[in-house]
Amino acid sequence: MPLTPLVYWAQRHEDIYLRVELTDAQNIDVNVNDNMLQFRAQGHGAKGQNEYEFSLEFLLPVKSEVSHKSTQRQVNITVRKEQRGWWKRLTLQERKPVFLAPDFDRWLDESDAEMEIREKEEKRNMLKASRHKEEGFVSLKTGFLFVYNLVQFLGFSWIFVNMTVRLFIFGQDSLYDTFHTISDVMFSCQILAAVEVLNATFGVVQTGVIPTFIQVVGRNFILFIIFGSLEEMHNQPVVFFVFYLWSTIEIFRYPFYMLGCLNTEWKTLTWLRYTIWIPLYPLGVIAEAVAVIQSIPIFDETKLFSIPLPKAVGTSISFSYVLHIYLVLMFLGLFINLRHLYKQRKRRFCTKKRKAN
Repeated sequence: MPLTPLVYWAQRHEDIYLRVELTDAQNIDVNVNDNMLQFRAQGHGAKGQNEYEFSLEFLLPVKSEVSHKSTQRQVNITVRKEQRGWWKRLTLQERKPVFLAPDFDRWLDESDAEMEIREKEEKRNMLKASRHKEEGFVSLKTGFLFVYNLVQFLGFSWIFVNMTVRLFIFGQDSLYDTFHTISDVMFSCQILAAVEVLNATFGVVQTGVIPTFIQVVGRNFILFIIFGSLEEMHNQPVVFFVFYLWSTIEIFRYPFYMLGCLNTEWKTLTWLRYTIWIPLYPLGVIAEAVAVIQSIPIFDETKLFSIPLPKAVGTSISFSYVLHIYLVLMFLGLFINLRHLYKQRKRRFCTKKRKAN
């Protein structure tokens, strides 16, 4: 004869929870018909390994859909109430079946259950509000980054196209008037590039602060101190090579970031962004070093930015000493940035290979 297992119950305003004490239950059959739940299964219960069954006629109507989950130690059953409310007992008959007992692990009285509902609702509302706030911040951040990269891309594209067209039209002569035709736009782009240092510092973008700082400060030093402050440097061909190398790198970097804001990738552009720096970045640093070396005699002659010493000494410290130190720091920065860019490239392409495999 089938035996009856121990059954524990608890309720919420919308659900009935039953816990059947049956270990390693198999061939589980649970259904609800005419407001009566019928259960049958084989397993190890209070009377050992046997077939167990029971039936319960509920106090109030329930839905016919019933869900159950079997674990190694028990069978958990969930029944949905037809109408939301709190029952004074589980079964239609007033006398409780001998195999049925309260599940004190889940037992709540009506006031506690209502408090639980309110807490869940508050957590749900807080989570929803935080998600909306986060989504709003993410969309605002994405929009800001997209516009910034677009503006920089347009600026450096104008520089690159203008210099290329002038080179084809005027040939070698275009090398000597680059500063006068391009400098205004380059000044704007490089001043705006300071935003990248702030983005890295405050975590707007996930990138290293030091490599970004080195690149932005290094370029602005060349642009404003070496080129901008010395009229003698305005007509030097080195200006052309510095500007052309900078713009060539950036016309691939900024559109890559723009597509990243849209969660889109163009494989050719990705490859160029992580590869073109290999020849261009060292060439750019070499061109900047040439510009610094060419400016040293001019600073010595003009005494510009020289540091005056007391009258008793009767001389001043030439800014060229700073430039000699800067040359050393420049190549140290080159090593740091090359190492950073190599790690970025390796992480990007090695991760893709692992995903492909």
